[in-house]
Amino acid sequence: MGSETARGVEAECQYYRSLLDLGLEEEPEPLLERALALLIDLTEAREGYIELRDDADGALPQSWSVGCGVDDTRVAEIRATISHGIIAEAIATGETVVTASAQGDPRFGDRESVRDHAIEAVVCAPIGRDLPIGVVYLQGGGDDFAVFAEATQRHIRYFGRSIAPFLERAIERRRAAEPLPETGPFADVIYRSDAMKAVVDRLRLAAPLDVHLLFTGPTGVGKTLLAKSVHRAGPRAAGPFVELNCAAVPEALFENELFGAVEGGHSGVPSGGVRGKIAAAEQGTLFLDEVGELGLGAQAKLLQMLQSGTYYRLGSSEPQRAAARVIAATNRDLEAEVEAKRFREDLFYRLDVMRIRVPPLSEREEDLPVLARALASAAAERHGLPVRRLSAGALRAVLLVQWPGNVRELANRLESAVLNAHMRSSRFVEEQDIFQDRPAQDEPVTSLQEATRRFQRRHVTAVLHECDWNGSEAARRLDVARSHVYNLIRLHGLERRE
Repeated sequence: MGSETARGVEAECQYYRSLLDLGLEEEPEPLLERALALLIDLTEAREGYIELRDDADGALPQSWSVGCGVDDTRVAEIRATISHGIIAEAIATGETVVTASAQGDPRFGDRESVRDHAIEAVVCAPIGRDLPIGVVYLQGGGDDFAVFAEATQRHIRYFGRSIAPFLERAIERRRAAEPLPETGPFADVIYRSDAMKAVVDRLRLAAPLDVHLLFTGPTGVGKTLLAKSVHRAGPRAAGPFVELNCAAVPEALFENELFGAVEGGHSGVPSGGVRGKIAAAEQGTLFLDEVGELGLGAQAKLLQMLQSGTYYRLGSSEPQRAAARVIAATNRDLEAEVEAKRFREDLFYRLDVMRIRVPPLSEREEDLPVLARALASAAAERHGLPVRRLSAGALRAVLLVQWPGNVRELANRLESAVLNAHMRSSRFVEEQDIFQDRPAQDEPVTSLQEATRRFQRRHVTAVLHECDWNGSEAARRLDVARSHVYNLIRLHGLERRE
């Protein structure tokens, strides 16, 4: 009896050690399969099942459910009853559900699935604590499954709490590789980060209001794309979207470009006159890009139009009604420009009805994987080439460097990389296709990006070693989010060595 107890204790210890090792799994499917097999082996259940649910609709794709001791047909049957009975109660209450005979249990006995499958001893526990992300379900038959044993219930409860963080991390990695299922006016906006989600959520609310918007943020972050999305989502979607790059228009020609001119209005007016951008955008949206580049004289003319809602074509004394929504964008700090007397304060307040700051890529690193894949696919489609996937090394390289030109710079690099991969007749875009100026591994390091990457790898490795690979402590020392520590470990291919 003593030896049997000792063997049981050793089996339990091995089980918990094996659970901890699951944290090394990168993908959800093998993690689920290994975890469930461990639990079945320890509890001697006849069949087991794990189902993960999605925040949006309560169920993830078929590949996110795993059965052990059951065939595909039985998994499908269990899955078909996910919103009913035992599993539903475990998810709804967040408590472990135990029954010696589901058929005789008044809570579940009238369920068709319970009767059809003669379900008897069952224990079902939520995965996760406050908000369950799924359930683990074990089933036995009568005496062959000690469902009421205190140890069994303890094992399954601990199991549900222990694997939740591992699963959440694996799920986030998987989700980061796929674009958001965005539809409608904002379908072209590719993002994964909370920072960009906040921007898009705010724009959804602002779009139908038909008020002036001011986009701020560095060059290349996608302000024009967002302005077009707002136009499509707003009440003027049926009208035109007209863009005027203020930085590209000399101040002497700004009035001509914006307001237009009648024939004879000035010496350069062609026969029939010039139609200005405001008239072109009638019943639509006028997007003033780089509005911070306007001179003070042009600012005064723009202000007059915004204040009165009317304007005059050059050479005409007949007022025209401005019937377009105005969206402006700038990479300048307009408040600082106002302070320096380079931008009119009254114009700033006219434009700044609702300000939307678009963060740079350095503040939304989670967007890089999905953006890189989407931009590479778009480049291939634009040139009529087969879509080429980014290799793991190429994606790692994209994530490790800085992109001061933001999405615009990333798009240009990836377009060139797709063409380079095509010329090599390669199915994959490799790191060398993106960074052709990067030295080979056996050459001296001359690139600042490469030197930075190597230093980063050494530094992160040293910090992880010093804190015994404690993710939270490493994040504190590196002054980054804990999720970023895991990104760095994966991107540099770091492994803990005993």
